[in-house]
Amino acid sequence: MSTESQIKIARVCDDIKDLLLEKNAKYGDSALNPVRVMSQASPIEQILVRIDDKLSRIKSGGILEDDEDVLSDLIGYFVLLKIALSSSYNN
Repeated sequence: MSTESQIKIARVCDDIKDLLLEKNAKYGDSALNPVRVMSQASPIEQILVRIDDKLSRIKSGGILEDDEDVLSDLIGYFVLLKIALSSSYNN
């Protein structure tokens, strides 16, 4: 039997998974396999820049913004970073 907290944890994780899969379908695999038109930075470095951008947005505007869920995006980027660090994406 699951506790209420376990159910909430599963729901939030499922939402993040859905967000990442939706963005991957919409934008391609750009976070882990960037096209590299302008930047030659590794996928890890590019993800770190995106995390910095989100943290900067939180620092200047707070966590709750009307136009996007910054917290979910940030969690998603940390998931992508974990994948990149555990894979051969750091080339």
